[in-house]
Amino acid sequence: MPLELVKNEDGSELIIDIDVPNQKIYARAWKIKVGRIPLYLLDTNIDKNSKDAKTITGQLYGGDRDMRIRQEIVLGIGGAKLLKALKIDPDVIHINEGHSAFLLLEKIRYYMDNGLSFDAAFQIVKSNCVFTTHTPVPAGNEIFSSDLFLKYFESLCQKFGISNEQLLKLGEFPFNQKDFSMTILALKTSNKANGVSRLHATVARDMWQGIWTNLPRKEVPITHITNGVHTNTWISNEISDLFDRYLGDCWRDEPADHTIWNRVTQIPDAEIWRGHERRRERLVTFARSRLRRQLERNGATRKIINLADEVLDPEALTIGFARRFASYKRGNLIFKDLDRIKKILTNKDFPVQIIMAGKAHPQDNIGKAIIQNIISLSKDPDLQRKVVFLEEYDVNVAHYLVQGADIWLNNPLRPEEASGTSGMKAAVNGVLNFSVLDGWWCEGYNGSNGWTIGSIKRYPDREYQDLVESRDIYEILENEIIPLFFTRGQDSIPRGWTQKMKFSMQALGPVFNTNRMIEEYTKKFYIPTALEYAKYKKDNCEPAKKKSEWIKSIYSNWDAVKFISTSDNISNEMKISNEITVQAKVYLGYISPNDVSVQIYSGYVNDGQSVSEPSIGIMNLVSKDNDNYVFEGKLLIDNVGKCGYTLRVLPQYEGEVQIVPCLIKWIQRI
Repeated sequence: MPLELVKNEDGSELIIDIDVPNQKIYARAWKIKVGRIPLYLLDTNIDKNSKDAKTITGQLYGGDRDMRIRQEIVLGIGGAKLLKALKIDPDVIHINEGHSAFLLLEKIRYYMDNGLSFDAAFQIVKSNCVFTTHTPVPAGNEIFSSDLFLKYFESLCQKFGISNEQLLKLGEFPFNQKDFSMTILALKTSNKANGVSRLHATVARDMWQGIWTNLPRKEVPITHITNGVHTNTWISNEISDLFDRYLGDCWRDEPADHTIWNRVTQIPDAEIWRGHERRRERLVTFARSRLRRQLERNGATRKIINLADEVLDPEALTIGFARRFASYKRGNLIFKDLDRIKKILTNKDFPVQIIMAGKAHPQDNIGKAIIQNIISLSKDPDLQRKVVFLEEYDVNVAHYLVQGADIWLNNPLRPEEASGTSGMKAAVNGVLNFSVLDGWWCEGYNGSNGWTIGSIKRYPDREYQDLVESRDIYEILENEIIPLFFTRGQDSIPRGWTQKMKFSMQALGPVFNTNRMIEEYTKKFYIPTALEYAKYKKDNCEPAKKKSEWIKSIYSNWDAVKFISTSDNISNEMKISNEITVQAKVYLGYISPNDVSVQIYSGYVNDGQSVSEPSIGIMNLVSKDNDNYVFEGKLLIDNVGKCGYTLRVLPQYEGEVQIVPCLIKWIQRI
């Protein structure tokens, strides 16, 4: 393998050690160069370890909860120690899902060893880290029981000079104080956080709103940066050659430039279609060969093995489905009504076929059962030439499928698909997406570049929802997709279909790529975080010490903050463009008025209790009345309908509003 062992300057093997109860875990490191980027892999299978510790890096999803927490300790704490041993101090640490979040605790320990208090160390580590949550499903949001967590981290409390309860609060569920959440640890200890699509960010804000008590969901500090795919990796030779000729070779280096992709319309229908037909033929040939090998491996009879050479039709409408087989992805939804899908697949005049591939999580028995069900269906005499499931799914299989299918099917249970990227890989090759409006497809679909399944509605009865959305699949296939595909001109080219292929590439290509994604991360996350980290660590971390003391003071005095009174000049007849003057008398106790932001929160009133589509106006300090401060602000009437406002106060530091758990006060006036 293209690996090299990481060594010390004297040539000896670099070994890091991690303290756990009653033993040390040792790990060596391997280095892989991925282009210009070094990737380091930790390995505990070395002689210095106990037999049990050697197995920690042996299998990703193996073992019990105790094994899992040790894996994440090695990944997080071991990863931080490796960077220190390599003398690497990243300007930005980017945590993807919470599995490596223990590195945050190790970084806090490092700064405390260098003389900082826990609060100051927490502040500088928070300024250095960004966090991406990748999925709303439980498997991607690891939790450990508080007892198991303390088994490994109770000694850290003594090192930090804090109680067990204080440490547990870093990962504590607001609604379940018996568990420690790696996602919550990452959210509380990171400078920026995001979901991987616009819808996923909305879901994530809803999931984790309880961390920021009383903060409206839309303001929960989780934004979105939608995933993208590396275009050059996934595009076929035929399409890339067409792009070179008609778009110019600049599309390779600037795939996020919309003006370049607008030239897709110049590609002749005949060229784009003939190239696509060749890719479908290659997919069919590959699927037959792969199926033959897996039948031989599984001990099938010679008759069945020989049948592999006859499955699929190079000219049939080919539906591709390839991904991880989790239950929410509903891999067998298209087979919900077996009689109806058989009718569609066995139509001799308009041949349709399905090629599927994927793997289930080793511990996901439901996902494995779905795969077994599909394989069983593929052996049905009516379907054995029409449905193929390719085992041992890998990147090579994915390449053939996303380049050679006609339709890319995706039917997760909304809103559980955080983003999804397989459909993006297919789209760049002109494969049309047929998907539930979930994940990235909510942003990608524009009405003319593919099809949608179902609606944004989620039914309380899962069985009923599966029935409704499977029927939608059949009806769209029968009434829209199949007629469009088989409506050919005299030259046998489906011009309506090729037009849709171009619409798809033109709309999706410049958006759902890694160039755009990385540019967003760089501008929104990396540069601001790097600047903040540099700011807080200068002068022996004095700015971090100062802010930590400020936060401690705000927390200790926040309970005293309250609205004493409010007033406005609202009359019975208010018109559009009228201006309302609002005053509020606020008691701040020992908190300086410079350390708070008093705000008008206004908008349409829902159910007499809440404000939707809010706008936020800043109120200015105008006077002091004994122990109270008087703030005043203006509110412009620019909406027709039932509108109102309420007031709130939040902390602000050096002129910037701080979104901090539990630090917000409201007055209920709407």
